[in-house]
This record gives sequence, C-alpha cells and structure tokens, in this order.
Amino acid sequence: MKALIQRVRRASVEVDDEAGRRTAGAIDSGLLALVGVEKGDDEKSADKLLHKLLHYRVFADAEGKMNENVQQADGGLLLVSQFTLAADTRKGLRPSFSSAAPPADGERLFHYLVAQARRHPLPVATGEFGADMQVALVNDGPVTFLLES
Repeated sequence: MKALIQRVRRASVEVDDEAGRRTAGAIDSGLLALVGVEKGDDEKSADKLLHKLLHYRVFADAEGKMNENVQQADGGLLLVSQFTLAADTRKGLRPSFSSAAPPADGERLFHYLVAQARRHPLPVATGEFGADMQVALVNDGPVTFLLES
C-alpha cells in the first residue's frame, strides 16, 4: 500500500450525489493521506501503513523541528482512496494500472484501514471509495511524503 501524505492546516473532500454536492469528510490541522492499494496488499500491509501514518514525525515540536507525529500534534487524519497511486509511469506517456489491486480488494483494504484508524484517539475522516471526489487542502509547509508499506 502507498499513501501520499500532506501536512495540512485544513482539508476536505466533497462528492456529488442526487441531492447535490456534499462534504464527505473534513479535518482541521493534520494529515491528508491519498491511499493506493496494489496487488498483493493485505491487512498486514494496511496495519504497517497505518502505523507509519500515526507515527511519522512531520509536525514541529517546541523547538520547531519535525519531531512530532499527528497524534502528538493533536491533528486529524483524512483518508482518501486514490487508485492512481498504483500507476506504473516508467514507460510511455500513459499510466498503466496493472499493479493496482482489483476494485473489490482495494475497497476492502481501504475500509479496513479506516476502521483500524478509528480505533485511535484522533479525528478520522474519509472520502468515498470509488466516487468522483473534489479534494481541497491548505498544505502546511508545504510538507509532502510518499509512504509505502
């Protein structure tokens, strides 16, 4: 599994449905994580990625050094599924998605990751798996990292 994480001052995800556009999830300061699931990923991969999401030290401590994790910084976690992270872009000018997990597996593991994240004492919000989403954020720093399990 992969997650492109961004330290944010705020972030939200909107989706369109029959009633119009609505906010599916939002956080104030914390991490926005765009999550991609690849073939061969399993619950162990999701657990390892969640550990990194919760413990990766990208927030400033009292001395201004990146030394605190999202939990220590009292931040939230916005998880958004994004299968395009599994793209192979090494050849040509069009991405190949042959390494992406099948949609059913991706959805199952994404929902597993969300459920496990919600067992921790921090705000957790999500987009909607498979939906056309509009993501808005204010990147803090900017600080962006690619995490892999």
